Amino acid sequence: MGLFDVTQIALERALAGSAQRQQIIANNLANADTPGFKRSDLDFHSQLAGALEAGRSGAQLQSLAFSPSNDTSSSMQLDGNNVDVDSEMSKLSENSLDYQSLVAVASARLKMLQTAIGTGQ
Repeated sequence: MGLFDVTQIALERALAGSAQRQQIIANNLANADTPGFKRSDLDFHSQLAGALEAGRSGAQLQSLAFSPSNDTSSSMQLDGNNVDVDSEMSKLSENSLDYQSLVAVASARLKMLQTAIGTGQ
């Protein structure tokens, strides 16, 4: 296992994707009362999985940029805004748990490296 193998790089990109999604969802919530605002979301899982299935190298994964999508098809309110606060809060909680899980896996991998080099407890 290399220090920066594909798995570690994929974990780092997933953490970055989750952080980006957090910002997007927070922006949706901040604009819940803005007339005409259309919500966005980021499906970084699918984008990262596609890159991994395509056999991209670690260097290619490091430069992987995630693209959010805008939901312009629906309107939840008369003013054209389509942000559902309850749904966004649910997505925020889901994303938070996702991020915490990714941190736990990354931390466990680093602990294994520390143990392997003799500095872990």
